[in-house]
Amino acid sequence: MTSMKAIVATALGGPEVLEQRSVPLPWPRGAKDVLVRLQAAALNPADGFFRQLGGYLKTDAPLVLGHDGAGTVEAVGAGVTQVKPGDRVCFCNGGIGGDYGTYAEFSVVPEAQLVKMPAGVEITEAAAMPLVAITLIEALQDRTGLKRGEYALIHAGAGGTGHIGIQIARILGGRVATTVSSEAKSRLAAELGAERTILYRKEDFAEAARAWTGGRGLDVALDNVGAETLQKTFRAMAPYGRIATLMGTPGDDADTTAYNMNLTLHNVMMLTPMWLRLAERLRRQAEHVAEAIGWLAQKRLRVVVDRVFPLNDAAEAHRYLESGKAVGKIVLAI
Repeated sequence: MTSMKAIVATALGGPEVLEQRSVPLPWPRGAKDVLVRLQAAALNPADGFFRQLGGYLKTDAPLVLGHDGAGTVEAVGAGVTQVKPGDRVCFCNGGIGGDYGTYAEFSVVPEAQLVKMPAGVEITEAAAMPLVAITLIEALQDRTGLKRGEYALIHAGAGGTGHIGIQIARILGGRVATTVSSEAKSRLAAELGAERTILYRKEDFAEAARAWTGGRGLDVALDNVGAETLQKTFRAMAPYGRIATLMGTPGDDADTTAYNMNLTLHNVMMLTPMWLRLAERLRRQAEHVAEAIGWLAQKRLRVVVDRVFPLNDAAEAHRYLESGKAVGKIVLAI
């Protein structure tokens, strides 16, 4: 086989630029590379960013989106020792230009970035987990250092990132509040372990969070919404609180709250190690994925998959992702 089907961004723009095409199969390749026959790939908000603005890595290769994938090992390079053909694996790799992403029949992945899937873990769940696990374990454990008994706020608790964030914060021992937009999403967040669900359209979430902590303020917060929400979150924090943002830091609010309260802000951009080829960081990310897949197998963690689209409906899947209607993750079946 010298080619495969893939969803290609034929130009920069809206979902309509995504088309199924035949592209060269990049195999064989390096001694430590593995060819994975994909069965599922998950959508992430970053996919829309790259579809509109282009990849970080500029090459002549077609732009195939998607970072998360799950499937079976098809073939291995001469130096591969940890996996063999037939193994079920998941991973985060590609989709930023250069190497093809996971909206395709096959993916070539460095061995060090693969995680074997335990028995009992569904393929759609495994595909939905890698990028969000990397993001949240780094944000909540490695960067903000959430400790047992501390108060944490996870924004957008029914979304693809937020609903996993609630659960990982609980696994780390935190007490968790979350913001949601509806009663139905509030019920889901509560089922996943949120002690306090804040309907942000009806309540001032910063005031509600402070009241929940008895006026003390939050120890940790995760922003996955954007500048206005992040700056408003400053008012909900305890002195010396820690915030992880996935959206970039816009600066302090008009009252210089972050400065006056000695808040620590962490930028968490989970694709940097892939973009800059930071081998040790990529290995660490694979460890985070393995940890989360273990929690899945142990039923300590639940992935909510909202909808599964066939691969050739990737454009429609992007429209649904950007509609804001999804509860949990969106997955492509391959």
